[in-house]
Order: sequence, then C-alpha cells, then structure tokens
Amino acid sequence: MRVTLSTLDTCESSFTPLVVIELAQDVKDETKEWLKNRIIAKKKDGGAQLLFRPLLNKYEKETLENQNLYLVGASNVRLLLGAEAVGLVKESTDAAMRAFTYGTRHSFKGFHDNNNDFLTMAECQFIIKHELENLRARDEKMIPGYPQAKLYPGKSLSHSSRVAIDVEGGNLAEVAAFFCQAQAPSDFPFKVRRLLTSGIVTQVFPLHDPEALKKLEDTWYTRFALKYQPIDSIRGYFGETIALYFGFLEYFTFALIPMAVIGLPYYLFVWEDYDKYVIFASFNLIWSTVILEVWKRGCANMTYRWGTLVMKRQFEEPRPGFHGVLGINSVTGREEPLYSSYKRQLRIYLVSLPFVCLCLYFSLYVMMIYFDMEEWALSLHENSGSEWTSFLLYVPSIVYAVVIEIMNRLYRYAAEFLTSWEEPQIGICLPEPSCPESAGACAFNFLNCFASLFYIAFVLKDMKLLRQSLATLLITSQILNQVVESLLPYWLQRKYCASVKRKVRALKSDVDTTLYEQVLLEKEMGTYLGTFDDYLELFLQFGYVSLFSCVYPLAAAFAVLNNFTEVNSDALKMCRVFKRPFSEPSASIGVWQLAFETMSVISVVTNCALIGMSPQVNAVFPESKTDLVLIVVAVEHALLALKFILAFAIPDKPRHIQQKLARLEFESLEALKQQQMKLVAENLKEECQDDGKEAA
Repeated sequence: MRVTLSTLDTCESSFTPLVVIELAQDVKDETKEWLKNRIIAKKKDGGAQLLFRPLLNKYEKETLENQNLYLVGASNVRLLLGAEAVGLVKESTDAAMRAFTYGTRHSFKGFHDNNNDFLTMAECQFIIKHELENLRARDEKMIPGYPQAKLYPGKSLSHSSRVAIDVEGGNLAEVAAFFCQAQAPSDFPFKVRRLLTSGIVTQVFPLHDPEALKKLEDTWYTRFALKYQPIDSIRGYFGETIALYFGFLEYFTFALIPMAVIGLPYYLFVWEDYDKYVIFASFNLIWSTVILEVWKRGCANMTYRWGTLVMKRQFEEPRPGFHGVLGINSVTGREEPLYSSYKRQLRIYLVSLPFVCLCLYFSLYVMMIYFDMEEWALSLHENSGSEWTSFLLYVPSIVYAVVIEIMNRLYRYAAEFLTSWEEPQIGICLPEPSCPESAGACAFNFLNCFASLFYIAFVLKDMKLLRQSLATLLITSQILNQVVESLLPYWLQRKYCASVKRKVRALKSDVDTTLYEQVLLEKEMGTYLGTFDDYLELFLQFGYVSLFSCVYPLAAAFAVLNNFTEVNSDALKMCRVFKRPFSEPSASIGVWQLAFETMSVISVVTNCALIGMSPQVNAVFPESKTDLVLIVVAVEHALLALKFILAFAIPDKPRHIQQKLARLEFESLEALKQQQMKLVAENLKEECQDDGKEAA
C-alpha cells in the first residue's frame, strides 16, 4: 500500500522537537490558531502536515513564565517523504549515490523500518524548514488579525518541490509525472519568513541536541591536540555548508605548512637578497595553484560521499517581504510578484554605485591619513631615537588595522541594506558569495586591506615599510577577528547562561524545566549569518601570504599559528555562541574557489614586479631598463602559463568519481528510454482499444 501524506497523524502529543517558532508577545489568538492550522494542515490543503505544539502546556504556563514559543517536529514517515520531496541523495545498497524515494527506501544502505537514525538531525531540520517556507495560502487575502500583511492565494501543487531532484538516480517516472501535473495553475508560498517581515513571528531556529553536541565537542575542540577534525560528524550535525568550511580551513592550514617551513630560513638568512627570492616566489606561485586544484578533487570526494555532488538546487523563490505586481516568471513559469528591472537598474546606478564609490574614496582618504601618521612617527623617532619612539613606529599600523576591521563591518551592514533595497525580489543574501552584496563586500574588503600595501610597494617603493605594514596588518587583524568573532561573544553568552539558570532555578515549579531552559538559552543566542565572513577572512589571509611573499616570507608561519587556534575558536562559536543554523546542502565552496584562484593570478603579477624592482635585479641592467621590463613581463607570462597548464592537467574530479557520475547518467538515460517506451506502448494500446470500439 502506498503511504501518502494524508495518512499521517499530525496530532501526536509527544514528539521530538526539532524547530522552535517564537511569536511576538502581542500576537492575536486568531493568528496563532491560523498559523497552527496552516502548519498541521494536510499538504493538499496547502499545509505542511507537521507536528506542532506550544512549549508550555496550560499548567506549565501558569507555573512558569508565559512565552509565545512553539515546537515543531514530524513523524518518521513524514520526514522520509520530505526527504524525497527536497531531493536528498543517499547511498544505495550497490554503493551508488541516488536520490532517495520513499517507495524504494529499502534499497538504501542503513535503512530499516524501525530505524529513526537514517536521516541526520540536520537533514530533518532542513526538511522542516523547507516545508515551513512552502506553506501555501488558500483563500486568504491577508494574515488573520493583520489586514496590512497581504497574502497571495493560490492552488496547491502536491510534491511541487520535486524540481530539486537530480534526474541522475531519481525516480524518473515520478519526476515525469510531476512535470505533467505541473501544468496546473501555480501558487505563491507565503512562507514563514513573510510572517517574520510582518513582525508576527520573531524567529525560527533549529534546536541543538545536547547529547550529540557534547559528543561532537569532545572529538572536535575541547581537547587541544594536533589532529584531524571530525568532518563527517560536523556534516551530520551542522550540514554540508558548515562542514565544507571547516574542511577547507583544515586543508588550507596544512597546505600553508610547506610555505611556512621554507619561508623561515629565507627570513633568517637571505632577508635583503631579493634576487634569491625568485625561487621562493616561484614555489609560492606553483604552490597556490596546486593546493587549489587538489582541494577541488578532495571536495568532490567529500560531497559525492555526502550525496550533494549529484543533488540539484531549487530555483530561488522571491523573498516573502516583497510586494510587487503578479506576473509569470520566464524561467520557472510560476506566477509570482515581479519587480521592474528598469527600476532596479536606476537604483543601482543612481544610489548604490555612488555609495560604493563614496566608501572607496573614504577608504583611500583614511589610508592617506595612515601614511601621515607613519611619517609623523618616523620623524619623531629620528629626532629622539628612544625605545619608546621605536615602539611608536608600530602604532600607526596597529591603529590602521583596527580602523580597517571597523570599516569592513560597517560596509557590510550598509551593503546588506542596499542589496535588500535594490533587489527586492531576492532580499538579503548573506550566505551566498555570488550575491551582489557579497561581491561588493568582497571587493571593498580587498581594496580596504591591500590598497595601502600596493601603494607602499609600487608608489613609495619602501620595502622596509611594506614588511612592517604587512606584518602589523596580518597579526592585528588575526587577533581582532579571534576576539570579536568568538571570545567576546562566548564571554557574553556565558554571563547570560548563568543568569537564565539562576532565573529558572528560582521558579518554584514541580515541572521538568530542562527543555524550557534549553529553549530560553538558545533563543537569545546570536544568529549565524553564514560562512561568508569566515571565507572572507581566509581569502584575505591568502592574499597576505601570496601577494607579497618575496617581501615577508614569515606571513605563512603566522597564518598557520592563527589557523590552528581559528579551528577551535570557530568550533566554539558554532557550538556555544550562535544558534544552530539550518543545514544547507552544498557541493563545493562556490565562487570562493574562483576568488582564491583570482588572488593567485594577481600574486604572479605582484611578486614578479617586486622582484624586478629589487636593487640586486636592477644592478644587472644598469643601462637599459627596457630589457629588465621585458624580462620581468616574459617571466610573468611564463609563470601564468605554467599555472594554467597545471590547472588544466589536474582534473577537478578524481577518475573514480567521474566514472560513478557517468554511470548514473547512463542509468538515468536508460530509465528514461524505458519510460518513454512504456508510454508509447500504453498509447498504442489505448488507440487499439478505441479502434476496436469504433469497429464494434
């Protein structure tokens, strides 16, 4: 018997809470009842058909503090059907990765009818998030009790999320059936985020699992030891996006060790002999290419094993806070509110672009103030020559590094607002580095951090000041990031936890407050906005190491020391400082791969130019500088050619992964052929029956 969503029980009194929804304190009762009915309603009625109950029952509300907190969960069958709907890919018994379907569930490795651990908790929370975001409005024109919060009603399509299933390894018959049904009128999901923008829902977040979190912490960061991270366990708890970041952080740290080992003797013995840095700079350029190509192969191995390499992403829905004229999306064919591209372009060119230029101008203006401070400190030291003034020489760089970090963060806040304003259909897209806001923030951070170094290197041509500035900027930014991102929030969180525990213990109640205390603690934690800032920090660090390696070879050593502590501080941040983020499937580090590769290309130009500017190299060509320039350009082009040859010679995916992907493609084509033949046979049979009836 085929199990459908309509047979699931959504009124279970006891279930495992996975997600918490907090409503505003002044939300009307009719709105609460409407939201509850939407969440527990059947799929055919536009609901999510999930399990839903308040955190506190009537007796507990009288005993404890009343909170508008609600728990959301799902039965095991509902989660399995949700896994099919979102297109999760699992390992089958023949060791191939295939899109999970409920009908073929017994053909997947590790599945048993009485096994509730087939799906990780992160996957279960991702499924619930997907269902909450695709709640459908029926005949409502507005949210009950809030006439200003308009909805876009429409008919519901069952299994509308099947577009996320990769045809490779998927149930082709069901996928084909979906596309046949998809010709029906589509609807617009109001999503829980629509309630967030209306102020009805305060927040929605997944709950931590205290036991699983404790086990993860014990194998991850609580014991300081040089060991590999439990990447698969991180993926099982936080999802693929977070696991890929920590995997890349670990890989990048170990990849820096050869640069650190080679850079140390260069720093100690041949500091001023720039002509001897040609070998070191050449090794740096080859190293930067090889490590990025090898990472792509390792990433493909991991994501294939996790099932995300063959999993396709859904088309992005318009953000629920956007109000526009309903129209047909030319890509998806769905009816949704659209925004005029003409108006968006006007906003970009008349407001956003001038604002970005103003920020860049301000950044350059601050840089010139920094150079004035450097000149003042140098003149003061030359006049007095005391130990105090020698220390004062580093103060301008330290102050400038602090100002850079402040400016970077201020720009992020401004860029988020501008992106939400100029892209009203999409909204803020912090986790995605390909978003306009993220690309602009990346460019601003690059200029803000490296403009002074380029000015010192190629305008002032002061190598001593370049070394000093590079070292100060690198070390100061690393210390600031550790304190601001992890240590300070953790200290504040500890103080709040102690306060909440004292408050709960003071309540004279005879009920179990374990879950109540956990929810109270987690709801006040900060929200993790994605891996953008974490990758950006590594990106800038990679720039410090590669762009000016022939001037300051110790940069890699400092980066290694920082990253060994960064692993633990970021792990602490994820486990104890921020709310647990919803899992997001990822197949790679995205456009960050391109960003790192671009930085490595820029490093070829800068290192060749710095070597060509050194006095030792210039002494070889005392009369003709044209020959020197031609030779430097020729060497630069040769190194770039070598980089591209290496990138082409090293496949992005290992051969065994390529073979498995080709096998899945072949199987999907064969299944499609069989399905088409079956449809043709059925049509011929119907035509024969019709002919027989006509003859009779």
